[in-house]
Amino acid sequence: MQKFQKTALYVGMYFVLVVVIVLSLAPLVWVIMSSFKTNSQILSSPFTLPTSISFTAYIQVLQRNNFLIYAANSLLYATAATGISLIIYAMSGYVFAKHRFPGKALLFALFAITLLVPAHTKTQPIFSIIMALRLYDTKIGIILVYITGGLAMSMFVLRSSFNSVPKEVSEAAYIEGAGFIRNFFQINLPLAKGGLATCGILMWLGHWNEYYFASLLTSSAAHRTLPYALAFFSEMFSLEYTRMFAALTIVILPGIIIYAVTQEQVQMSIASGSVKG
Repeated sequence: MQKFQKTALYVGMYFVLVVVIVLSLAPLVWVIMSSFKTNSQILSSPFTLPTSISFTAYIQVLQRNNFLIYAANSLLYATAATGISLIIYAMSGYVFAKHRFPGKALLFALFAITLLVPAHTKTQPIFSIIMALRLYDTKIGIILVYITGGLAMSMFVLRSSFNSVPKEVSEAAYIEGAGFIRNFFQINLPLAKGGLATCGILMWLGHWNEYYFASLLTSSAAHRTLPYALAFFSEMFSLEYTRMFAALTIVILPGIIIYAVTQEQVQMSIASGSVKG
């Protein structure tokens, strides 16, 4: 009887997992599948497989309305902001993990509080600062805003990663004559690469998909991002469903591919940090 209950439990769990996976993947699969159809096929048989594979819609999307400029902007913002953030946040996480200084607990608590503050509530101060610095509708302005976006989450992950590095390693490096900079870059940073990878991946995905501040702080096509451009495509391609689905696929696939390739690293690092932090 007990064996039957355990088997029924496993069957029920797997059934729920399958349902969740199907419900999660079905919209994505439908969008990608529809991007290879014609408008008439989408309207007449929306849930059937395409009769033939054609990349015409993708070519048309890439060739019109500055789509490649939007893609280049998104790539630039996400990559630059993530790279700069990792350097700054890694240094901060290292100091919080390995050094003592007055007000350390209070300062870290202030960082933690920012996790409870919705990003949209910071709209007015961010907009005022960007306007005062004359960085409205500039690439530098967007990158600066993105740099601050993942501060609290990154501080938790990176502090936990540096805490997991034995103190004896740093002490031995200091005894051998290594200074603060060398101890950080050559000793501790390589040993905390799991946390760095996790923060980098999550921040890059967040910046790539960010819409709100990109729409708030830009006004020209030269500085728009792909998520912001999709709002215009929804009107432009309102009756051209194939092109709309092709544009959506181009925007969402890079993030899905990157996370699918690196998900094990992200999960392992977060689980390790939650235990050791």
